[in-house]
Amino acid sequence: MLGAIDAITHELVTVSNDSYINAQSVCDLLRKIAAAHPGMAITLVLDNARYQKCKLVWALAESLKIELLYLPSYSPNLNLIERLWKFVKKQVLYSKYYADFGSFSGAITDCLARTHTDHKIALDSLLTLRFQTFEEPQNVAA
Repeated sequence: MLGAIDAITHELVTVSNDSYINAQSVCDLLRKIAAAHPGMAITLVLDNARYQKCKLVWALAESLKIELLYLPSYSPNLNLIERLWKFVKKQVLYSKYYADFGSFSGAITDCLARTHTDHKIALDSLLTLRFQTFEEPQNVAA
């Protein structure tokens, strides 16, 4: 599962498959995002996965007029989609057993489908744009 979430509306766009996420999956996501928001300026925040930084992805993003913004390494809390994945894991995976892959993937799909209904209140507080900044260096005892 690969996804993008609108930082303001929390609208979710996903691409899924039964194998590996790769550059082609990212390209599929870019096309889906562009189709959902024609004529809008789009900035997509990404981590530093190798398949997100290849020439294929860069070229397609440029042709679709999507700006790619890469976060610093080891900063998953700055990426809202990582917060959503953590929420989904808690809802779907923790202390749960699925008899087969279809049940497992169905549970994930169902959870994601309910982001704007059953899970809206929880996700609105989780997906805030409030980040702590440090104006001056902090002394931290080791």
